[in-house]
Amino acid sequence: MKAPAVIGTAQPGKIPTEFRYWEKVNEPAVQRVRQVWKALFRFDPQPSDEIVRSFAAAYYQADPVAEAFVDEVYLGEIGPKRGREMLDQALTHGVESVPDAPASLVRLFAEFEQDPEWLDRDLVERGAKVFRRWGTAAFSFATTSTLEMYSESSITKPLSYAGGYAGKAAHKRQMETVRFWIDVSDPGGLEPGGRGKATAMRVRIMHVFIRRKLMQRPEWDYDAWGVPISIGDAALTLMGGSVVPGLALWSVGHQTTISEIEATIHFWRYVGHLLGVQPEWYPRNFRESVQLMFAAFVKRAYTAGKDGEELVESYLPAFKPKSGTPWRKRVRDEFNYRMQIGYTALWLMPSTYGRHAMPRRLPWVFMPVATIPFTFGLETVRRFVPPLNRVADSVQRRRREQWYRNEMGDKAAEFEPVQEFRK
Repeated sequence: MKAPAVIGTAQPGKIPTEFRYWEKVNEPAVQRVRQVWKALFRFDPQPSDEIVRSFAAAYYQADPVAEAFVDEVYLGEIGPKRGREMLDQALTHGVESVPDAPASLVRLFAEFEQDPEWLDRDLVERGAKVFRRWGTAAFSFATTSTLEMYSESSITKPLSYAGGYAGKAAHKRQMETVRFWIDVSDPGGLEPGGRGKATAMRVRIMHVFIRRKLMQRPEWDYDAWGVPISIGDAALTLMGGSVVPGLALWSVGHQTTISEIEATIHFWRYVGHLLGVQPEWYPRNFRESVQLMFAAFVKRAYTAGKDGEELVESYLPAFKPKSGTPWRKRVRDEFNYRMQIGYTALWLMPSTYGRHAMPRRLPWVFMPVATIPFTFGLETVRRFVPPLNRVADSVQRRRREQWYRNEMGDKAAEFEPVQEFRK
C-alpha cells in the first residue's frame, strides 16, 4: 500500500509485513542462543509478547510535534530558509525571541525544554561520561553495528534514497554523526543552551524533513516498512550507543560495568527524548535493553538487497586517504583507515563481511587486537585509582576532538535536510 500523505496513527495492531519476529522466534537456532544467554546471565533475553507488539507498532509512529512544525513552516508558506532562521534563533535566544513565532514552533520548544518526569540529570551525566571514556572506539563500533542492520529495508531505504551514506557522500554524513555523538556527550552538552541539545534539535528536524519527502514517494512500502525513520528504528539506533557497545568493547579492553551500561541507557534515552523518540516502552535497564535487541535481531527480514550492499561497501572507502594531503596528515589517515578496517573486520559478523566487497581483513584485524593489553591495563588502573577517571575523561575528550578535526579540518557539521533525493 502507498504511504499516506500525512503521517497519522496506524490502525490498531498494524505490524509491518517485514517484522518477522513471530515467524522466527521458535526456530531452534534462536532458542539455543536464548538458552545460552540464560545460562550465562541468569535472565531470559526473550521479551514479553506485549513488548514485542509495542515495538512492532512503533514502526508506524514518528514525531507528531516536530512534524507539525515542519508542515507549517518548512513545507508551508514560510519556507525552509526562514524556518531554519527561526529555529536557530529559538535555539540561541529562546523561542520567546522569535517575532510572531508559529504555534507549532512554540509547542515544539515547550516540549523540548520541559524535562520528562523520569529524567535523572546526574545519571545522564554519568552515562555521557562513560560514552566519552570509550573514546573513538565507540564511533567505530556504533557504525559497524549499523552496517549489520543495513540488511533491513526500513533502515536502508531512507539512507539509500537520500544518498548521504552512499558513495562519495558517505564521509560527510558519517562525520556529521560523529559530531552529533561528541556534542551530546560533552560535559554540559545537554544542559539548557548546550551545543549538544541544539544539535539534537537540528537532527530531529532533518529527520522529519526526510521522512516527509520519503512518504511522498510511490516506492515507499508502507505496509512492509512502516513510516520512514520510525520510532522503532530510532530506538534501535539509540541502543547502539549503550548496551551494545557496553558489552562489545570488552573485546578490545574496555571495562564497563552493568551499572555503567545502565547509565548510558538513561543518557541515550534522554537524547532520544530530545530527538522526538519517546516510546513508553523504551528500555530502562540492562535486562530490558537486551530483550529489545533480541527482538530486533530475530525480526530481521534481510530484504535490503543492492541498496544495503552499497551502504555497507561505502563505509570503509570513506576513510581511504586522499591524494595530495600533507605527509603528516597522510600518515595519520593511513593509520586511521587501516584501524577502521581492523575494527570492522573484528566486530562485523564474518558472514556479513565475507559477502560484501570489503578490504582484506588481514593483517589489519590485528591492529585493534594489539591495543587490548594497553587499554585493559589503563582501564584496570583507572578503576582502582578513582582520581584517574578525570584524567581519562580529559584525554578521551581531546582524542575524540582531534580525531574529528583530522577528518574534517575546520569544516562545521551542517545537519541540513536533503533537498533532493538521488533515486
